[in-house]
Amino acid sequence: MEFAKIKNKGQARLFQNDLLELMTKTHPLIVYTMYFPVIALMLYYGAHTRGLSIGQEALIFTAGIFFWTLFEYIMHRYLFHIVAESVRAKRIIYTMHGVHHEYPRDKDRLFMPPVPSVILAVIIYYFMYAFMGWYALAFFPGFLFGYILYGSMHYAIHAFAPPKYLKALWRNHHLHHYKQPDKGFGVSSVIWDVVFGTVPKKEDVS
Repeated sequence: MEFAKIKNKGQARLFQNDLLELMTKTHPLIVYTMYFPVIALMLYYGAHTRGLSIGQEALIFTAGIFFWTLFEYIMHRYLFHIVAESVRAKRIIYTMHGVHHEYPRDKDRLFMPPVPSVILAVIIYYFMYAFMGWYALAFFPGFLFGYILYGSMHYAIHAFAPPKYLKALWRNHHLHHYKQPDKGFGVSSVIWDVVFGTVPKKEDVS
């Protein structure tokens, strides 16, 4: 995913319609307000009406977070960076992710906007429920929490200087944006970059 120039200031306009354009943006607080209550309510429902023990919920919740890290890697590598041929496909990929690579410091587009986020969340939950039944009441909240951690990390990487103990994540993501777009697909974790051999080369830091 290459551009004539990566723009560290400004913001792209994706739609002429003002309402559609507004719907491409969001703020972390909106995401937190949407999903933290869902996480709490699903865990409460699982424990008090479906008989899931605290230990079961904690274990399944943690598994959901771990699954998110793999989901994040796969989506980022194989969907967001797909090589499109047609004009329409290129436009879709640009709207989904390319715009972020052209304007990496646009804080309004560091989380997925609410409408597509909710639609995807509902679809993913029903897939999880189809496979694991009521255990999804703990697994899906873990998955959502993983998404929130990812989004928060992504926001912080583009908005703030790195704390000492997280410099590797900052470095990898900046290398992904500015030098090696075919490496560094993990944002909240480097686990899957290590597993699949896509860790950016440190010697390319400048």
